[in-house]
Amino acid sequence: MHVITKSIGLEGVIVTNWTYHNRTIQIHVELPKRRHTCPACQRKTRRIHDYRIQKLDHLKQAERWTVVFYRKRRYACSCGKRFAESAPFVARYQRQTIEWNQMLTLKVVKAKTFTDTAESAGTSPTTVMRRFDTLAAPQWKAVTELPPVIAIDEYKGDTRAGKFQLIIADPVTRQPLDILPDRRADTLKAYLREKGQRVTTVVMDMSHSFKHAVNQALGRPVIIADRFHYCRYVYWALERVRRQVQQSFDDYDRKTCKRMRHVFYKREAKLTAKQRWHLERFLAKSDDLRQAHALKESFCVWLDQAKERGDQDLATTKTSLHAFYRKVKKSGLDAFLSAIQTLQNWQPEIMNSFAYGYTNGFVEGLNNQTKVLKRNAFGFQRFDRFRMRILLHHQYKDIKTGIG
Repeated sequence: MHVITKSIGLEGVIVTNWTYHNRTIQIHVELPKRRHTCPACQRKTRRIHDYRIQKLDHLKQAERWTVVFYRKRRYACSCGKRFAESAPFVARYQRQTIEWNQMLTLKVVKAKTFTDTAESAGTSPTTVMRRFDTLAAPQWKAVTELPPVIAIDEYKGDTRAGKFQLIIADPVTRQPLDILPDRRADTLKAYLREKGQRVTTVVMDMSHSFKHAVNQALGRPVIIADRFHYCRYVYWALERVRRQVQQSFDDYDRKTCKRMRHVFYKREAKLTAKQRWHLERFLAKSDDLRQAHALKESFCVWLDQAKERGDQDLATTKTSLHAFYRKVKKSGLDAFLSAIQTLQNWQPEIMNSFAYGYTNGFVEGLNNQTKVLKRNAFGFQRFDRFRMRILLHHQYKDIKTGIG
């Protein structure tokens, strides 16, 4: 019996009865009688005042609900104080055992929603949310000082704190560090001034408000523009040209061009025979579209070569980028002229992406997981609860839940 009680988290108790009723295992337990210290006068006493039965939820056994009926003693001291004995398996004012609360703390972080956790634990969603706030949330290891390299990005949270929130992550460990309630420059600036004394490098998208806040808070650190965000300006320019040109096509070709638009964005060397046929057919209809596609391919060649060189030959990478600028100016396409204007404004940050090699790709993955959590729960109103849900999910994602 000692081995059984130890295995189910009730070590040291005396099992007086063990029954199975209404698909529920009912365990009746009590503790050995021993001397207790009075909390009022600190004297020792063994005199029992009365007994009370306390019903406690416990871990499931063989997928059956388990209830512990604890026969709790109340002791009487000579000073007149009445007090309950201390039990190692249940905390004060609780209706669940310590093992049950530990199980719920881990499951509430790993489960899809609070409702799923409540169903598996045999309790209500409100109880699960209260347990999450009081037990799970304090498990988060708060960040007191940011590392030398950080990555920042926004995501759509739709909480009461605001429509968008800002996530700060570590590009080295690829783990989230903290989440800010909104994406305002003042919020980011205040946070970086408080915890960013060691920060020397920031990876970010091409947001002028973020750049301004980072420079003011950290004293002009190294800013790295994420590759995806500056590459998409070239693809957006190609999309603008395609939309303008296809308006002059007949109804059939216009609809076909829209449906087959992916052939313009895919690298030409990776096209299938059918895709290449469609591409050549549409490029033959417009010189502007042919020029736009050629400029996109030229930019992709520059990007591949720049990534291969990395930080070894930044001068050649910069020279090649200027050659791309000249090609765009020669084409005279307004969409691409606007795109390279943005690239020129962010050129130091773009060159830093090859000099240091950091990207925000992993942050986009974190944001995708965040959106899945929000979608499964049909949204979160409270920012603090949603923030803890995200951070704890990544902190405990490698821990397996084989309990309860």
